[in-house]
Amino acid sequence: MPLYQAIILAIIQGLTEFLPVSSTAHLTLFPWFLGWKDPGLTFDVALHAGTLVAVLVYFRRLWVDMLLAAAGQGKGSPAEIEEKRRLFWYLVIGTIPGGIAGYLLERRAEDEFRTPLVIAVAMIVVALLMWAGERFSRREGSLGQVTFLDSIVVGIAQAFAVIPGVSRSGITMTAGLFRGMTRETAARFSFLLSTPLIAGAALKKGLDIIRHEGLPAEMKLPFVVGIVVSGLVGYVVIAWLIRYLERRTFTVFIVYRLALGAVVLAWWALRA
Repeated sequence: MPLYQAIILAIIQGLTEFLPVSSTAHLTLFPWFLGWKDPGLTFDVALHAGTLVAVLVYFRRLWVDMLLAAAGQGKGSPAEIEEKRRLFWYLVIGTIPGGIAGYLLERRAEDEFRTPLVIAVAMIVVALLMWAGERFSRREGSLGQVTFLDSIVVGIAQAFAVIPGVSRSGITMTAGLFRGMTRETAARFSFLLSTPLIAGAALKKGLDIIRHEGLPAEMKLPFVVGIVVSGLVGYVVIAWLIRYLERRTFTVFIVYRLALGAVVLAWWALRA
């Protein structure tokens, strides 16, 4: 794999894993448009590992606090510890639907679902849902006010992210808006909820590589570059998006999704 392709794809992964525009769609469409070969499972592991590092590093203090609280430890008042303990278990519960969907539909998602038509339709449908969330939600709830039902609803929404073009962050942030979360809270909860599934995907695919062939010599440098670049870009994107959503709306992402969906749909129609 040429190193410049590894760098470009890692940048795309870092940008689109956390922006609500679908990393799978972009990593599928970009090689198609440019005629590049499929980077394969090995590089996919590197990209997942990089974005996992980004989200873990950004939320490291909160994850430590939640883990300590879940064990009955931690600093702060009893109410603060209980709030973090509750959030931890809500994240565990919210992860279950996505984990089941990934287990049952992984092969179909990687083969049958990765078509221009599916991606285009998913991009447009989620854009319309995001618009409705912006238009009709009350946007009042903070991270500390997340409820059991919130975790179930957002977790079920995350399960649909196995479909290319849906976007894990896009669908979960949209579900968060419909549950009355502020945009910033929806983003934070989305990123936290994605962490176990990104870790699970990276671990499973990493074990598949070890079990079958190991890391090929020619992929060692692209592998490391993929982790570093996607991790650095992903960290910057998380920090930027949370600040952005404190003051701005999802409008720019809605417009982008609609435009890209229309372009891909037209491209598919011309090639059909």
